[in-house]
Amino acid sequence: MRKFEVCRGFESIGVILPERKTEKSAGYDIRIVEDISIEPGETITAKTGIKALMQEDEVLFLYLRSSIGLKFNLFIPNSVGVIDADYYGNADNDGHIMVTLHNFGKQVVTFQKHERVAQGIFTKFLKVSDEKPVLDKRLGGYGSTGK
Repeated sequence: MRKFEVCRGFESIGVILPERKTEKSAGYDIRIVEDISIEPGETITAKTGIKALMQEDEVLFLYLRSSIGLKFNLFIPNSVGVIDADYYGNADNDGHIMVTLHNFGKQVVTFQKHERVAQGIFTKFLKVSDEKPVLDKRLGGYGSTGK
């Protein structure tokens, strides 16, 4: 099973779940749930109010919509967001997917609530055959591993 859901605490603010816009689109357009402004040189994290349920051998890659980077001089600081299957429903933030954006342009960039700023693509991944049998379990949310 694979699906998007509204995160705990965002049920009453009109979250729009991601959707593909054309028959052959790989990416699910992801919208923000608040108005944001990004000053030149500033990095912000925008809330989406969504989480993603997926199989344990899948990952959701989060990319900037191509028109956003081109038109507004924005990028995702680590180039791509990686949403692991065990991020879903974590105790810290329920698996809330957020989009980090950096403005490398010279103008303030403003987006309104419900604008599409990113796209998510589900992908299967492979594991090495000699992986250690016991790995840590995710305990936290955004940026929690490796602490």
